[in-house]
Amino acid sequence: MSSLDEFAKLVENARQGEKDSLDRLADAARVRLQEYVFRLTLEQDLTQDIVQETILEMFKVFEKLKRGERFWPWLYGIATNKLRNHYGRQWRHKTLSLAGAGEIGEADGRDGLADAVTREFKQIVLKSMDELQPRHRAVLTMRCYDEMAYSEIAKVMGCSEFGARAVFCRAKKALAKRLGGYGLGRSSLLIVLGVFGKITATSEAAAANVSVTAATLKVGLTASLAATATSKTAIVTLVAAGVIGGGSVAMVSSLGGNDAGAPQVKTQGLLDVQQQGAEAFAGVQECWHFFPEGPGKPLMMRLMESDSGGGVLNCRYLQNQHANYYYDGVTVTINNYRCYNADLSVRRLPTDGSELRDFISRVEGHRGGMEYVADSRKGLLVVLERNAGDDRRVWRVDRHEAVLEEQYFQTDWPASVKITDNRDAMHKRGWTWFRLSGQINGEEVAGTGRVPFVYEAIAERYPWLDISVGNRLRIVDTGAEAGVCDSGGKIVARYEGGSFFEGLARPWMGLHTIDMVRRDAGGRKVWFETKHGAVRGKAEVVLTFDAVKLVYEIDLGRDVIDRITFFEKSNGEQDAMGEVRFSYLQEIPPTSGDFATPRPTSSAGRRWDRLGTFWLAKLAGGGW
Repeated sequence: MSSLDEFAKLVENARQGEKDSLDRLADAARVRLQEYVFRLTLEQDLTQDIVQETILEMFKVFEKLKRGERFWPWLYGIATNKLRNHYGRQWRHKTLSLAGAGEIGEADGRDGLADAVTREFKQIVLKSMDELQPRHRAVLTMRCYDEMAYSEIAKVMGCSEFGARAVFCRAKKALAKRLGGYGLGRSSLLIVLGVFGKITATSEAAAANVSVTAATLKVGLTASLAATATSKTAIVTLVAAGVIGGGSVAMVSSLGGNDAGAPQVKTQGLLDVQQQGAEAFAGVQECWHFFPEGPGKPLMMRLMESDSGGGVLNCRYLQNQHANYYYDGVTVTINNYRCYNADLSVRRLPTDGSELRDFISRVEGHRGGMEYVADSRKGLLVVLERNAGDDRRVWRVDRHEAVLEEQYFQTDWPASVKITDNRDAMHKRGWTWFRLSGQINGEEVAGTGRVPFVYEAIAERYPWLDISVGNRLRIVDTGAEAGVCDSGGKIVARYEGGSFFEGLARPWMGLHTIDMVRRDAGGRKVWFETKHGAVRGKAEVVLTFDAVKLVYEIDLGRDVIDRITFFEKSNGEQDAMGEVRFSYLQEIPPTSGDFATPRPTSSAGRRWDRLGTFWLAKLAGGGW
């Protein structure tokens, strides 16, 4: 009677009044519930009480069960509610030591395991499981021993499928942490769960049927992903190749191609504001936005996508702390650039404030079709969902600072996937130095800087900038602080660290340069315009200030600024004031005397507010 069809038939017969069918269901329920409840309580007497109460409740509300195939999740839900009521606040917190745990494994039904597993190891297993939250033992039991789908677990736990995956991930992590206290690594998880299942089985025959596989521990977006989960060895191989990490998404524009040597990948957009004709998306999309340090700071993204039938969601795009990936079903392509909208509209984020949203909407002439959330927490995760033709609605808001380490924010790509790495040397390295040079109003502008391309690099390779303007000024930004000095080294102005990177590329923030520049402008209410570049694969962004206009030339394939041209506005005319060009080092020279990290300016005195993109207009106008 293990077949779901057989149980569904028994339920239907019982609903029609056949007492024998109802009795058979109750007998099967007692056996299965015995193991489930015991694995949560580790106490024989309490288990018997909970099982008995659950069976009585089953008889009482049986007529409320409308679908036979839902019998087991429905029954587990009743038992789980009984357990939740019993544990009260302890359901979500570490429980006290359970008195009955010491005798587990001594009962005659499990003596067959004694030769294979030492008493000491069994006690480690039991103590580690004992210390978990009851809800963590519950989700491990349903997934590992009852092989329930995440959608079924979600109904039992009273949460979304996303929430069920999250609880399962946290349960595994909590168990691994406890095992680590006994010197056991993550690789022991399968063994420990298998041993626990056997020593808590109701009989030796039941223990023989316990099997926990790597596929069971896979956290996919649906139960079907577990069947295609890769082995631990395969996962390690992908990690070594740089494919699996936590989340952000690479995407290509529809400008008709890139420069020679830049990656050539199918044109596509990520939750684009406008659909793109025949290539418009026809299925279901989920775009996951993760802010490890909170909104307004680095962003990781992950795009899940189904076919037009709305079936299984698969990870298509991933932009995480390591790199930018695109999966077309056959090949994973690793690219230099982060995603940007194919129609060159500004990428909106679900955490954008109302003033930024309203300004961008005025510039572009449309609202963007997105729901927003007001939340400033670290570890914020916001999931947007869209069906074909719909606006993007907020499906889930959560907080979990370790999302990048969790499997549900990684990929479900098979181990056999082909990997094509289109990155140049500096993007593979994750950071580089750059030079800038040019003239503005007859004064030579020269400088150096360092830019990390990925979030992972910022701890050791944090961004800095050191610019000289003739013999008159020196502009320094160390990330921690920023300032302007005159020719004698006297501090003329002091600003917050990072101020002089506004209006420039900040790829470690998780957005493409074209979006970073425009969003910086929008945040200061500086009007902007976006154009296709004269060179294939390039784009132009024009920022208009009161007296100055800046024209950015952006390389979309490399995700960097090539040049900024300065114009003066006067009497309806505009005169060229000069330009600065950026060059980026593909290879790091053996000696780096030209790229010495600048010393911070003195921290004494007043620290002014951030200038935003206005610092570039101030530079052109001879400010300070």
